[in-house]
Amino acid sequence: DAALPGTWDISWLDQLKGKHKQVFDTSHIGFALIVPTNYLDAMNTLFGMNYPDVNAVIGIGGSAFPLNAGDALWAKYEIGRRWDVKDPATGQWATHNIFLDGQKFGKKVTGVKPLMARGAIFWQCNNALNGIVSEIAADLKLDFDQLKAEFVANLVPGVKLVIAHTAMIGLAQEHGCTYESI
Repeated sequence: DAALPGTWDISWLDQLKGKHKQVFDTSHIGFALIVPTNYLDAMNTLFGMNYPDVNAVIGIGGSAFPLNAGDALWAKYEIGRRWDVKDPATGQWATHNIFLDGQKFGKKVTGVKPLMARGAIFWQCNNALNGIVSEIAADLKLDFDQLKAEFVANLVPGVKLVIAHTAMIGLAQEHGCTYESI
């Protein structure tokens, strides 16, 4: 994935103009969606502020990839089984992105789409994605480049594919984001 300088679009960083803005370094599924939800709720309760006055950026790297995976990937490549994620409705391995539309977490509902609707930006680390694609390609004896193209095409709409999680965390901070590790 070596590319010429300037071929990665990071112009979306310039949209981070809120008075309050935070980047969430997310490498595990765990509390990956409730923490940014709590942040946005707190800013609304404290200051009556929402997007665009408050920005949340959820950076996905490592094993948090399933949050950014579209349903087609979940079904075809057994994301639920591979990441040990069960569908709460069936108790079986999830065959669709159960994090997409929202789940109850206590009294709150949180999910990728609900957070995006509140102005949150999600990114997917290209390096982490390469590692995931490499493992699945080796496991299923598939061509890396074809599989990578399929994975990129089937990220949740709106997810930004970024060159490197670590670089984007720094760039988000340079654009005024505070930092939280989840």
